[in-house]
Amino acid sequence: MSFQGFAQTPASQFFSKIQDLCGSKFVGKMTFPLEGQDSFKDKILVADIDYCSAEEVRIPFSVGEDASRTWILSQTEQGLRLKHKHLLKDGTIDPVSDYGGFTIAQGTGLSQSFYADDYTKELIPDAATNVWTMSFSDDFKTMTYHLERHAEPRFSAVLEFVPKLEN
Repeated sequence: MSFQGFAQTPASQFFSKIQDLCGSKFVGKMTFPLEGQDSFKDKILVADIDYCSAEEVRIPFSVGEDASRTWILSQTEQGLRLKHKHLLKDGTIDPVSDYGGFTIAQGTGLSQSFYADDYTKELIPDAATNVWTMSFSDDFKTMTYHLERHAEPRFSAVLEFVPKLEN
């Protein structure tokens, strides 16, 4: 598949920067909502950028001991896509998996927003207005993951870069 013309967009710059971070780990915590019943509350969050190809980057995302989630970023003809893959405790695919969306606005090389796609709208009707945003600080030492629903904040996490230990 060819992505001619894609290489100069902010989305492709963002994708390229994440590829450059392959093998990196970011650790942090939920920052919003502060006073909720969210299952992420008080848990350590870890994003491992562990698989990178020309078309796809996989980022396993752990919530405490729960390592059942993976963010999948891919370059497509439609634009940059974010999918959320979830596994059940037995390792099989969760029926509520592979939801996400595409970038439809330009964003920047440091931040991209993904708007719920048709699959997501069908799978999770309440998520039809979801917008997921992944952002990095200028020095790529901080990653922010933010979710809005109905144009209102629903979830945010801030994760800090963790340098690799030298053997």
